[in-house]
Amino acid sequence: MLKDTSKFLSLILRHKPEEIGITLDEHGWANVDDLIAGISKTQPFSMDMLEEIVLTDEKMRYSFNEDKTLIRANQGHSVSVDVELEEKIPPDTLYHGTGEKYVSSIQMQGLIPKSRLYVHLSLDIDTAVKVGARHGKPIVYQVDASKMIANGYKFYLSANGVWLTEKVPAKYLKNIPTMPR
Repeated sequence: MLKDTSKFLSLILRHKPEEIGITLDEHGWANVDDLIAGISKTQPFSMDMLEEIVLTDEKMRYSFNEDKTLIRANQGHSVSVDVELEEKIPPDTLYHGTGEKYVSSIQMQGLIPKSRLYVHLSLDIDTAVKVGARHGKPIVYQVDASKMIANGYKFYLSANGVWLTEKVPAKYLKNIPTMPR
């Protein structure tokens, strides 16, 4: 049940806060009391459950403010918010996992955020494979982040370690073979 509630929390804090009658501020923060009350209208939900979801989420999707009166998703929003990302210089190479069905589109237009605000990139191939597997047969692209930086592109590091950028043109991508896991 907690896993389903975590998915619902992700939907609320990243995409559809109005689903439970709450709003996010300009930085993506939601009032914790309002969030608990909103979710409680459809299922049992408490502060203890919320704290457990935040603490045990393996992707570290959520953050509380210091006094735990506000909560937000760290990244992955489709609603326009500024999660106060700090610009950072990434490692020379990053990775992006996707499904095989998207290869022709990526070859033409590169990586674009689609419904999200940023393209999500990972530090390692294994993470990219896991992400890609959610979309069918996984395909991994190597991203030449050092060339992108040299050409003026900006990168941000989310609170949970995901690298973000607005787009990755195809010329910075290399499809790399993945071994079955």
